[in-house]
Amino acid sequence: MRRASKKRLTGRMRNVYIGLVFFFLYIPIALVIVYSFNTSKMNILFEGVTAHWYADMVRNRALMDSLKNTLIIAVLSTAASTVIGTLGAVGLSKYDFIGKKLLNKLLYIPVVIPEIVLGIALLCVYSAVRMTLGIATITLSHITFCIPFVIISVRARLAGMDKSLEEASMDLGAGRVRTFVSIILPLLLPGVFSGAVLSFCLSLDDIIISFFTSGPTSTTLPMKVFSMVKTGVTPEVNALFTVIMLCTIGIIAVNTGVQLRKMKSNK
Repeated sequence: MRRASKKRLTGRMRNVYIGLVFFFLYIPIALVIVYSFNTSKMNILFEGVTAHWYADMVRNRALMDSLKNTLIIAVLSTAASTVIGTLGAVGLSKYDFIGKKLLNKLLYIPVVIPEIVLGIALLCVYSAVRMTLGIATITLSHITFCIPFVIISVRARLAGMDKSLEEASMDLGAGRVRTFVSIILPLLLPGVFSGAVLSFCLSLDDIIISFFTSGPTSTTLPMKVFSMVKTGVTPEVNALFTVIMLCTIGIIAVNTGVQLRKMKSNK
């Protein structure tokens, strides 16, 4: 009896702890959504309910331009880093060459070093080659930063892949290219997708590297919001972040539904 009551108490304490963790994680997100409907322009007191900030958000040219720059950079850097990272992961896993061990170690440098160090290093490179700072330099910087994450994700998938499938395809007369497209790539798609999503999120969220490698006309959304902190973040930003969060939740919901449907069909 005493053991059962102790077990119930432990279970309740665990549930309270989990609830507190989720509370501290999601209460800031909830506040952003709530204050996007605040009638007050300053996010200090909630004075009333209005939805006109969503219309003002669309009319805010500077905010929309920064969002457009962010999405362009994120899409381009994700596409390039996913292709390069996937091919690099396959090459590093399948072939032996001089300097392979050194290259494997160097891949982790962009992951472990502080972003401010990488940002300053990239700025020095662009200055040395006299490259004009803008969307192109930010995109190249994000590609450099995201490639290792794609390689790590794809190599984890390669480690669990059955190599006999590739050998069977080659034995049946398929060439290396057809084997890669028809056999290897479909098996790697979960890892490729994970690396692409991670790259997109890292690019969308980055501010430090973008700060050092951006030009006067290539302000990204995180940089724009960071510059507004000194004068006060308006509810227009809250409205924009609410829209972004709703889109993210929608994508997650669709992906979860597809995965559940696949699981049911496999049963």
